[in-house]
Amino acid sequence: MSPPLFEAVPNFSEGRDGAKISRIVAAVRAVEGVRILDLHSDPDHNRSVLTFAGQKEPVLEAAVALAETCAAEIDLTSQIGEHPRMGSLDVLPFVPLAGATLEDAARLAQEAGERIGALGLPVYLYEAAASAPHRRNLADVRRGGCEGLVTRIKNPRWQPDYGPSEIDPRKGGVAIGARSFLVAFNAYLDTDDVEVAKAVAREVRERDGGLPGVKALGLKVGGRAQVSMNLTDLEKTSIADAVEAVRTLAAGHGASVESTELVGLAPLNAMLQVVRHYLRLRGLEREHILEAAFWNEP
Repeated sequence: MSPPLFEAVPNFSEGRDGAKISRIVAAVRAVEGVRILDLHSDPDHNRSVLTFAGQKEPVLEAAVALAETCAAEIDLTSQIGEHPRMGSLDVLPFVPLAGATLEDAARLAQEAGERIGALGLPVYLYEAAASAPHRRNLADVRRGGCEGLVTRIKNPRWQPDYGPSEIDPRKGGVAIGARSFLVAFNAYLDTDDVEVAKAVAREVRERDGGLPGVKALGLKVGGRAQVSMNLTDLEKTSIADAVEAVRTLAAGHGASVESTELVGLAPLNAMLQVVRHYLRLRGLEREHILEAAFWNEP
């Protein structure tokens, strides 16, 4: 039996300086046994999403190296971007792949939290790794960003799980969690009015009575209003469901969806859902995709 595999999808607070981004990614690439799958950097968000995978120990070592390099390279006191952030290494989720369970990923998150906390970064565990119910939701952990955390950390309910009990404003804190696959997906509207995007985000996200498994923010990116979404339960709300909902809601505010954007990677099944929906193509499965059939073991 092959050892369990894990994916890590860290978000770090630099999306503009190519040299810094290269040095941060190089720290991960230097760990033997880790495979980098994707890097998505957004200058408007001033944020990068890195995806890498491997067995437990290499992924753990790469995560610690990443945290140390982010803390050395990124100064939050001079970092400005559209996307909220609480730390230089902002979010570090672990996702179980072949042979691994969500519980395995939670244990990996806890080990990473202890190691990264020892570097001097306050660590908050979330989702399946959360130490308390009020820390399970990432949005609650990150509320107010780094500046808000400076105040909240004084509250006993918001003492970090690992690391120091005070915030270095240059480095901030980091949220480390374990979760299933999610798809990060953005919809750009044909307006520069960010209030429209904020209204649509409120209406589409689960927290405010919208679609199940949808988290959303309204931002202004590249001169356009953007509805930035995390789709956390693709069985309940597919990419197509989210796009159609945003399209309908935007129309109610006199806007339309101009284009969309995938951030990072999406599972093949999620993309098959989209094709089934828009082509009304019944019975489409992985084996109907040439590359998937070619590489599939007999």
